[in-house]
Amino acid sequence: MTMIKTTRVRRGMLPVAVLALLAAGCGTERPENTADEYRRSYPTPTGISTPSTLADFPCPDESPTPAPTRTADTPGTAAPGDHYAENHGFRVPFPLHGRRRCDGLAAVGRIKAALEPLRQRGDLAPEHTRSALTSLGYPAEKVQAYENGPTGTGFLIEIDASPLCVEGTMNRDSTRADAFGGYPDHSGCDTPNGGH
Repeated sequence: MTMIKTTRVRRGMLPVAVLALLAAGCGTERPENTADEYRRSYPTPTGISTPSTLADFPCPDESPTPAPTRTADTPGTAAPGDHYAENHGFRVPFPLHGRRRCDGLAAVGRIKAALEPLRQRGDLAPEHTRSALTSLGYPAEKVQAYENGPTGTGFLIEIDASPLCVEGTMNRDSTRADAFGGYPDHSGCDTPNGGH
């Protein structure tokens, strides 16, 4: 009998000990914004550089004023209290900068040149579009071509794993293609279905 009573006493002590540890942390005061307090106490040393925006420069065969890069598929401004843009930020592709931007523009040029003969013939079949894109050396598993409405074809190519992506459409009137650097919270080039 004595053994059973000792075990019950020991089991009862554990919750009391945990409660005492938790209570010991109560009552300490913290400044309202600890990040601001930290910055005041420990300012950034002047010898350390902070990240800056990558500079874009003219790429080969580009006019002096670069064309705007692909931005968001979501509305540009939202009404106060409207969190649509914030909640759909995962669908906004990364723009390309620097050397990657030039690589993207070169890929777009090659792709448009390969698709132009098809467009001029009126051949908008997805399988022919895909064949023209794979003939450029892109792996078949990284090339998608699909119907884009009744009179067009859409395509998506993952050029490399960084990723460097090219997406576009082709119809009887024109071929459009844009390069971008993938999406936040998502690997690959396809548009993500859900955010984080």
